[in-house]
Amino acid sequence: MGKVAVTTAVVGAAMACAVAALVVRHRMRSSGRCARAAALLKELEERCATPLGKLRQVADAMMVEMHAGLASEGGSKLKMLISYVDKLPTGDETGLFYALDLGGTNFRVLRVQLGGKEHRVVKKEPKEVSIPPHLMVGGSDELFDFIASALAEFVASEGEDFHIPVGRQRELGFTFSFPVRQTSIASGTLIKWTKGFNIEGTVGEDVVAELTRAIERQCLDMRVSALVNDTIGTLAGARYYDNDVIVGVILGTGTNAAYVERAHAIPKWHGLLPKSGEMVINMEWGNFRSSHLPTTDYDQTLDTESLNPGEQIFEKLISGMYLGEILRNVLLRLANEAALFGDSVPPKLETPFILRTPVMSAMHHDNSPDLKVVGTKLKELFGGMITFIPNTSLKTRKVVVQACDIIAKRGARLAAAGIVGILKKIGRDSAAKDGGDTPRTVVAIDGGLYEHYNIFSECLRSTVKEMLGEEASASVVIKLANDGSSIGAALLAASHSQYLDVGES
Repeated sequence: MGKVAVTTAVVGAAMACAVAALVVRHRMRSSGRCARAAALLKELEERCATPLGKLRQVADAMMVEMHAGLASEGGSKLKMLISYVDKLPTGDETGLFYALDLGGTNFRVLRVQLGGKEHRVVKKEPKEVSIPPHLMVGGSDELFDFIASALAEFVASEGEDFHIPVGRQRELGFTFSFPVRQTSIASGTLIKWTKGFNIEGTVGEDVVAELTRAIERQCLDMRVSALVNDTIGTLAGARYYDNDVIVGVILGTGTNAAYVERAHAIPKWHGLLPKSGEMVINMEWGNFRSSHLPTTDYDQTLDTESLNPGEQIFEKLISGMYLGEILRNVLLRLANEAALFGDSVPPKLETPFILRTPVMSAMHHDNSPDLKVVGTKLKELFGGMITFIPNTSLKTRKVVVQACDIIAKRGARLAAAGIVGILKKIGRDSAAKDGGDTPRTVVAIDGGLYEHYNIFSECLRSTVKEMLGEEASASVVIKLANDGSSIGAALLAASHSQYLDVGES
């Protein structure tokens, strides 16, 4: 063999060895990354675990906090606010009623013609109005004048299908989804603004009085007959169609629960005697916390970096505002420690709240063989003109879906435990003894998280059944209550109408 041939063979062998070494190193590194990703996911799963025993501890803790919150003001993280709603809609209500739903950058006005048990809702018309950003940080008169002006314009468009008896005022139900200390069915003082609002001179003021003055400045003859939050509106709207509705829950961007309490269970310090023998309690359950809640370092990071550290712990584990952000924190750690998206971390992955829960839901529900939706969503989220996320492998996409599953199901199972805690408090968590009939109990749930995140809602329902057992769960119904807060406010205006005192609905 010639020198050239020998040299060529040696060089070729050396190159082959080098390539083989690179392949081995790549496989070892890839194997190491996979092992690290698997370890992080296993740790997440263990820390988020919600076995039946733990869920029952959470339910018991919820019940204990409910008792404490009712027993004394400030005695619990649950505010257990008296709503002054002691008459829920029955279906007998008739007449024309309005609703105003204020809880974010848009507000909704609604009118509804009620026809009693035979005709129920004869007709309804809604309208949504956007609030100019400058009015969200200005003076109270400017904000409430804008709202009242839109309300007056809406009333002026009232068609012939809507009618009110001569000599009567129009009546309004006001859904005000900000922290309020209620003082009657139609009055309440503002505790603080949230959701980007910062209105001067209104904290401690009666929000119904503010709205009423604005209505009067519009020369509009209308009376605010009920002040409620969206959770109580949801309960009332569902109760109108089903007398067995006892609990109302919001599971959307935020979360809350309200329920019907027996009058004798409300301590005398409240100074109230409900006319009907029952009262709706606004729990503000988002602020619930317990040592039994399964939390992780990711939750701690989210809480520390939030606008309200140490508050709304339950909400931060179960609501739509935060589930996507928990997932982002998990993926960020996987990207840093296990190179989930390659050798570099996508810069946008470090942006708080860039991963919203609807995107998480879309990825979680991806049933395609190659998880194409997951890959597309990741590219849309973390891509850009300069830096972008590379095409992800099927293994990577499976890791993302697994993280979605752990986080969403923990939230759903904890929400279910909260519901069971309420049922325990009011004695609806077990089948009747001695062969008696078990009363039917309906839990009405509103909110985009519950409505659109099917894996979440299915897990919640199955967990309630698991916790209660076959016999007791047979009498518990969990149903979607669409758009309950607006119609519920109008119905509460009807059930607390000033004209009921003269024997008329």
